[in-house]
Amino acid sequence: MALRTDRRSVLTGLGALGVMGCSRRTETAADVASPKSIAVDFAPLEARHGGRLGFTAQVPGGDRVDWRSSERFVYCSTFKMYLAAATLERVQRGEERLDRPVPVTAADMVSHAPVSEPAIGSSLTIETLCKAVVEVSDNPAANILIRELGGLDALRAWYRSIGDQSTTVDRLEPMMNRLDGDKDTITPAQSAANLERLFVSAETPLTAENETRLLRWMFDSPTGMDRIKAGVPAGWRVAHKTGTGGYGPTNDIGLAYPPSADPVVIAAYFHGTSDSTPEQRDTVIADATRMALAALGHGAAA
Repeated sequence: MALRTDRRSVLTGLGALGVMGCSRRTETAADVASPKSIAVDFAPLEARHGGRLGFTAQVPGGDRVDWRSSERFVYCSTFKMYLAAATLERVQRGEERLDRPVPVTAADMVSHAPVSEPAIGSSLTIETLCKAVVEVSDNPAANILIRELGGLDALRAWYRSIGDQSTTVDRLEPMMNRLDGDKDTITPAQSAANLERLFVSAETPLTAENETRLLRWMFDSPTGMDRIKAGVPAGWRVAHKTGTGGYGPTNDIGLAYPPSADPVVIAAYFHGTSDSTPEQRDTVIADATRMALAALGHGAAA
């Protein structure tokens, strides 16, 4: 995959965040020939905490770590970052406006509505709805955006448009969090590929301005402090989106930026046991991140 060398405006837009890993390098023949899969055994981590871990960590154009990366996991709220990306694409095509107000009603309400519930009887802009789903995972905001996008079929079509032929899209919030066969599932490898397509590839469908906007929301999200963020070395920054199901699923996807190098793409999906604690589930993702980054040459293993 070719890495971008002409996205300097992204670096400029994120400069205030201290993100230097957005710089693009020119891919050489050696880069293409040398990437390899590095074996990391996460079985002891699964045995220690119970549950099933799916994990991919990849240096774009370089080495990668995979564990159950082709298995399916219910994605929970991690999809909201992709929903925001799909909405931003509509804005780019002139089919939507960031400043368009959308009425918010009591009928829109489902659980977890920190931004949308206070707006009942008024309206929220498309941009505010996108920010709400990425930063604080507002569920009614997600359902509203799906509706404004054109429904579940339109969201499914967006995945296909970026080359994702396998992610399933079946239900709205909060039903989509429930495990039901392959409904509303993704593989870690596919999620990592989607992240690369959006934020690393020269073939990203996002303009530099919208890439910067989406990354800023991901950096600003206060969720998941004990997941990927807890597993990166000191001085790194993480742009991410979490997803959580009350009965065990605990996920986190995004990009981990070292101070002066390309980001590492990380997709972590953990389906913990029903009797495990949220802290235990978070620890699995943090430890897996730490182990993978060590294998990729960043820091020491847990």
